[in-house]
Amino acid sequence: MAESVFDKETLLDLTVNIIPLGILAFFLILFVGFSAWGGSTLVGAVSLGLVIVPFALLALLTYIAALKIEATGGT
Repeated sequence: MAESVFDKETLLDLTVNIIPLGILAFFLILFVGFSAWGGSTLVGAVSLGLVIVPFALLALLTYIAALKIEATGGT
């Protein structure tokens, strides 16, 4: 059977970042699915930007943290 990239302990350490990623994904879907402020392009762009930028940065931070945790052996 194929071994997972990250073990159970690493995933537990990364849960602190995975939960906010899920919350940001929920709001991203919400903002894309529903146009709450009408047709204003600027407001829509700012709203999406305030969700997409932190989501991307947190995803990158989570990946780098996982690599560092795996490299040090979780200690």
